[in-house]
Order: sequence, then structure tokens, then C-alpha cells
Amino acid sequence: MPDFTPLALLLCLTLIACAPALQQSVPASPQAPPASPDKPISQARAHRVVALTSLSADIIRQLDASKLVGITGSRLLAKDPRFQGLPIVSQGRTPPNLEAIAALKPDLVIGATGFHDRALARLKELGINTLATQVGSWADLEQQTRELATAIGADPTPLLQRLQACKANAPTQSPSTLVLVSQQPILAPNKASWAGDLLTQLNAQNVAADLQGESPTRGYITLSAERVLQANPDVMILVDTEPGVVEQLKSLPFWNQLKATQTQQVHVLDYYGMVNPGSIEKIEQTCTQLKQILAKSPG
Repeated sequence: MPDFTPLALLLCLTLIACAPALQQSVPASPQAPPASPDKPISQARAHRVVALTSLSADIIRQLDASKLVGITGSRLLAKDPRFQGLPIVSQGRTPPNLEAIAALKPDLVIGATGFHDRALARLKELGINTLATQVGSWADLEQQTRELATAIGADPTPLLQRLQACKANAPTQSPSTLVLVSQQPILAPNKASWAGDLLTQLNAQNVAADLQGESPTRGYITLSAERVLQANPDVMILVDTEPGVVEQLKSLPFWNQLKATQTQQVHVLDYYGMVNPGSIEKIEQTCTQLKQILAKSPG
């Protein structure tokens, strides 16, 4: 996913209309070297990759750092010295700079389904190979890792082994758990989201896993105060999606009536790793935190 304001991003995950219109002018002819006549561009091995999401940038960097030539302006990457000096071709809600991308002469541009559709379509018209990705589950993450490894001719095995290690030693039994990501409305992930599937992978007893309801975002449900009180989980996990959201959740009128509040089993996790995978390191950190929470909390 691109590095948008977290809650705004969450609320329009499935709304293609949220992708901003492209207004940059671009060269009339492709800047990337064409694939050989006997090898379609979609199958050519990439040597110059531009990544429009922090996760795809990190995966490419982990697989083969020499192949990454341009990145998104994610705050995760800005704090990581491994990405210093790489050209930034997109930032927040601003559309990707197609002229800057083309000038890098990439033979693969990786974007997010729904957010970069127009940019990827225009780049494809210019003869630049593109790949749209979407990570809504652990299986998606592993599949994207394999696809990117194939695209650049790298071995995905070490990275896949790291991902498997994230799930190792997860508790076989866990307390009832509820994750909340916003206060207006009260949103919780069910099993059809990255957050919900991550809980499933770690054997967490997500009380919202099978719940269905109205929500603008696939994989998240809107809960009433009554429904939260009825679930009354052993553990509450609050996601720090934007400044003030944790305090807002803790100020809900029914907050002190919850078992998790009374037993001090309320935990705060970062948006990256929990809602947006963000990077391999953030996924690893979140897995470690969740396993510790689930193992130590009374069931």
C-alpha cells in the first residue's frame, strides 16, 4: 500500500475512486529498454525496478538491492538508511510522478491495486512492464514475494523462511481478542483482512473473525457499543492508525466496563505491521508483539 494518512487509507482500501487522477505529462515514447522480440516484456527479467509501495520496495531490496532504482516516499523508508539516496517518485496522496519514473528507465514498476491503476496503465502504454499487488492475507504476502523474486531472477527462499519464522512458536491456545482501529465508527478487522488473517496465522481467538456487517472497507466491520460489550474480550488491541485515535477509543463511555480494561490487558500496536504490512521488519515486529501478548494474557 502507498503511504497515505493511515485512517484515510484504511477507509478507502476498496474504493478505486480514491486513486487520484493523473495530471503529469509523460514522454510520448517509452524510456525503458524494450524486451527482446522473442521474449514478451511481461516475461522479461527486470533489472531496474521502481516500487510505489513500501512493502514491495523492501521485498525487492531484500531479494536484490541492486535492482531497486526508485521508491515511494514512505515514512518507513525515509527512516531506513538502506534506502537513502534512492529517487522518490511518489509521496502520500500525490499521484506518482510519471516523468520521474520514466526518466529512471525502469523495466518494472510495482504499484498497489486500486491506488496506482491509472499510473500503471499509462506506464504500460509506454512499454514499461508493471505489476499491481494487493496484500490482504499471509498467502498474498508469500505469493507477492515469489512473484517479485521471479520478476528479478532472485531466490525467494531466505525471505520466505524469515516469514515462516514469524509464525513459529505461536501459542496453541489464546485468549479472546478484539482489535480496534478507529473510534468513529468503531471498526474491527474480521478474517478477510491482513490484520484478521495475521491473527488467524498466530492462532489468536479473534472475536470479530466471522462477524459480518456494513463497512466501507472490505475485511473490517462496524461495531456498536453493545456488540463490543457483548463480545467482552480478554484482550483488546488498539491500533495507532493516526494521532489521537488510541485516546479516543479509551474515552468511549463503556470502556471501563470491559474485562480487558479491568485486567489491564489493553495493548497498542503500530499501524504498520498490523493494518498495513509496511515492511518485512514491521511484520516481524508485529508477530513478536502479538505472540507475547497472546502468550502472557490470561485466557
